[in-house]
Amino acid sequence: MRKLLCITLVLCCFGAKGQSSDFVQYTNGKKVFKVAAPDYKLSPHTGVTRKHWKDAAMYLLEGAFSYIHSLDDPMKFPKQPGKSYPRIEAQVPTEKLEGLVRTLFIAAPLLKENPELIVNNIKVADYYRHQILNLLDPTHPSYIKPQAKGGGPSQILVEFGALSVSMFYAPEVLFDPLTKEQKDKLAATMISYGDGKTVGSNWKFFNIFVLSFFKSKGYAVNEKLLIEYLDKSLAHYRGNGWYNDAPAYDYYSMWAFQMYGPVWSEYFGKKYYPEYAEKFMNNFKDVKNNYPYLFSRDGKMVMWGRSMSYRIGSIAPFPLMGYENDPTINYGWMRRISSGVILQFLQHPDFLQDNVPTLGFYGAFEPAVQPYSCRGSAYWMGKAFVALMIPADNPFWTATENEGAWEKELQKGKVYNKYQDSSHILITDYPNIGASEIRAWCKVKAIGANEPFRASENYNRLSYNSAFPWQADSVAGVVAMNYIVLNKKNEWEPLRLYDFKKFEKGVYYRDAVVETNSNIKFHLADMPLPNGILRVDKVISDTATEIRLGHYALPKLKNSIKTTIRKVKGYTATIIDNGEYQLALVPVNDWNVAKAIATTNVHPESKESMVINTMQQLNPKKESVFVTLMLWKKSGEKWTDDELVPVMKVSVVTATGKVEVKMKSVNMLFDLN
Repeated sequence: MRKLLCITLVLCCFGAKGQSSDFVQYTNGKKVFKVAAPDYKLSPHTGVTRKHWKDAAMYLLEGAFSYIHSLDDPMKFPKQPGKSYPRIEAQVPTEKLEGLVRTLFIAAPLLKENPELIVNNIKVADYYRHQILNLLDPTHPSYIKPQAKGGGPSQILVEFGALSVSMFYAPEVLFDPLTKEQKDKLAATMISYGDGKTVGSNWKFFNIFVLSFFKSKGYAVNEKLLIEYLDKSLAHYRGNGWYNDAPAYDYYSMWAFQMYGPVWSEYFGKKYYPEYAEKFMNNFKDVKNNYPYLFSRDGKMVMWGRSMSYRIGSIAPFPLMGYENDPTINYGWMRRISSGVILQFLQHPDFLQDNVPTLGFYGAFEPAVQPYSCRGSAYWMGKAFVALMIPADNPFWTATENEGAWEKELQKGKVYNKYQDSSHILITDYPNIGASEIRAWCKVKAIGANEPFRASENYNRLSYNSAFPWQADSVAGVVAMNYIVLNKKNEWEPLRLYDFKKFEKGVYYRDAVVETNSNIKFHLADMPLPNGILRVDKVISDTATEIRLGHYALPKLKNSIKTTIRKVKGYTATIIDNGEYQLALVPVNDWNVAKAIATTNVHPESKESMVINTMQQLNPKKESVFVTLMLWKKSGEKWTDDELVPVMKVSVVTATGKVEVKMKSVNMLFDLN
């Protein structure tokens, strides 16, 4: 991320003792988080320590409490235009509940250390207890009616599950001060949702936490259902640290399964169900071997999957490794990643709007928003602050910050793949630019889908890279990191129905078909290179139509994006440069032409952006074998001819379906059957 030129100003937001915040500054007139008095001895890369994590929590909490002027004010924030809810008045109580419960993820660890915490002249503990009791008052607008026996799952179940997590953190602040009558009412209401139906995904944990918390407080709960949901949650595990969230793989493996499992085990399971706690913790041990490699060298997360507005929630598993106190874990690297992700967002000038996190990635970005989100939903990111429940003397906090595998294991001039054999996830690290990349499952139809976002850009890209957030397909005939086909309705349709085949000799093989015409078939092969990707793809079609392939996209930063055309070894390289990165696309076989295309309002980092697309007509009488180099470098670095065109010769053997690609360093045989 480009360095920010910051002018520090003083805000009049007040903490526990009424002092002005020293962790706020402004960038181009926009509020961002400031690392006050950084400690570069303990944290030589970020300067961030446990104290700064508390500052970051206060930074977010102060923004939320800027809407609270009395104990009765709800955590209700300005609606972001677009598909997010509330869309009807009946959704407002749930919206308020989300804002309340999700900001509590941030407040609860702070209240654990300081029950007298004051924000915006409001005593925070009193506020949350008062608001919890409002949920039980039939005369109050925030009232949540107990669920009837046999009722179905709802967003209320989600939030009550989250409330139970925070009450596990700090019961002495949130639950114990209530009267017996109030506790009984709260238990009856929350258990009515917990003791019921759920969704066949990470949602089972919401039931688990409700039932577990109240069992821990002596209430009778449906233990048979609790055990059933524990068994079903464990059944989602696929190895290498990854749970499947029915149907997708995404960050829900981490900010859900691999957070809830360890937290439940620590606060409840080890005492009441030790055999289940042991299973969750054994699954958790696998995270350290793969998940850290999904983050860039400087601790940036990849934009990938739904619920992107939760952002820093992706780091929740890293501090929880402190429970293991395992000398084989590089805690300094885990904290470096975690602090890096916090800075990635909290120091971005578009992250907050009206003091509240936007729905999007950096700023508001409608293509990344799902209709189940309201403005307060973004505070699900507060799960990151489970870190503050880890004692200050834990190695997660005391180890010297370092860059882990990026320091010695991952060497420049090479590329590194970590393949997860059960989930078929491929994580790739590129030391030359310090970026990480992921390829994962996507096979959901968009036509007639209840949740069309599962077939959208959130999942259907050929790959996702930490340096190049995905660009939306909102401009007709333009695509980033995917194929599009002009279908019979004269609409540009992206690939979304993939079948994994194999990962072999550094090549990731998939098949795909076009949803509206399964007779247009793709045999895809991705080979990561030190400076990019070599694609070797066979396309078979029963229809004459146009096809396009896009590289990653670049946002416009300070200056206009430059385009360069360069002739190398008989090939034409199209290069775009935004002052931070260069992207190059070289059509090697079967393509017609490549073009750099300027786009607007489709990129999560900037209003203006650019992407390189290459194009061709499909001939139903001929199989097409497209060979494409999709390359990158940091801006200012020069390309050698061999870097731009490492391919020396391409030979297509039609009879066997194999393609031989001769390169300077290696000869590769791609099996596209």
